[in-house]
Amino acid sequence: MRKFYIILLFCALLGANDQEELIMDIEKSLMATCCWSGTVYDHGNSDMEEEIVALVKAGKTKAEVLDHFVNKHGERVLAIPIAAGFNLFVWLAPALIGLIAVFIWFQYLKTPVVQEDRIQPDYSDITHSDQIERELHELD
Repeated sequence: MRKFYIILLFCALLGANDQEELIMDIEKSLMATCCWSGTVYDHGNSDMEEEIVALVKAGKTKAEVLDHFVNKHGERVLAIPIAAGFNLFVWLAPALIGLIAVFIWFQYLKTPVVQEDRIQPDYSDITHSDQIERELHELD
């Protein structure tokens, strides 16, 4: 009988741990509706935390809880937007911008740099330029 109680206690602890992990996962997936500046997990919106706990204890899954909050507050409540419609652009835009930047960079590197012939300075109008050049070479 003692083994039975130990097994029952162990199963209860595992079930509670799963619920707490589910609650934490849901809190990280939802934005706090009080100020919309962070997730429920980071911000600590107690009203939403209590509602999440109540829904999870009622046996709701993560998808059902998220649907509940989306129906209540709109899609804005999701911390990670659904990749559909216009939101798909949000997921693809950084990759497209990166590819365009890499393409432009490679085009820039492939373009040869044409150097024009250097113009040799004309020192003929400077008096004593030959003497100055000789003395400079002597110093080297």
